[in-house]
Amino acid sequence: MTHLLERLLNVPDWVVLTVVFLLPAAEAAILLGMFIPGEIALILGGVAASVGHVSVLWVLVCGVLGAIIGDSIGYFVGERWGIQLLHSTLGRKVPIEKLDAARAFIARRGGRAVFIGRFTAALRALVPGLAGMSGVPYRVFLPWNIAGGAVWACGSVGLGYAAGTSWELAAHYASIFGATVLGLVAVAVALTWWRHKRSLG
Repeated sequence: MTHLLERLLNVPDWVVLTVVFLLPAAEAAILLGMFIPGEIALILGGVAASVGHVSVLWVLVCGVLGAIIGDSIGYFVGERWGIQLLHSTLGRKVPIEKLDAARAFIARRGGRAVFIGRFTAALRALVPGLAGMSGVPYRVFLPWNIAGGAVWACGSVGLGYAAGTSWELAAHYASIFGATVLGLVAVAVALTWWRHKRSLG
């Protein structure tokens, strides 16, 4: 993956900033986060800043804005078309009762689920849309989205900036952290589903 960094350092700074903005924004759309490396883009942006190729301030601004705007789009997509998307795409791959449990978890936890979801790729792809589907008010969603997007983007850029050319190691540790968060959330969702089944039966 070193060629990614080499390519990024051989393009104008505005191209770097565009990538740093667009990939985290696109990642937030339902399912795209599983294929678009938003976190890697931010880490590489931090690396580019560390070698003086681009301003670290502008990398931070573009990364934070991309994360916040992308999640807001994901929220409104989920609010407007979420049910159709679930039945046409996700419903074929994930048991519908598990999706219902995830939606119930987000509805109950509200903004905190939005914040926590920011720190792992699979949840970044799903949480905004599920929040929109679950009836979480946008006035609740937005401040947690801003907080999560700012902390995540600044942390990822900071990792890249500190790691420099050893960015792959930083990305590895970031993925371990994300997997840990995902595991904890999966346990919480499973408990929610189990309690729901018990209350019905």
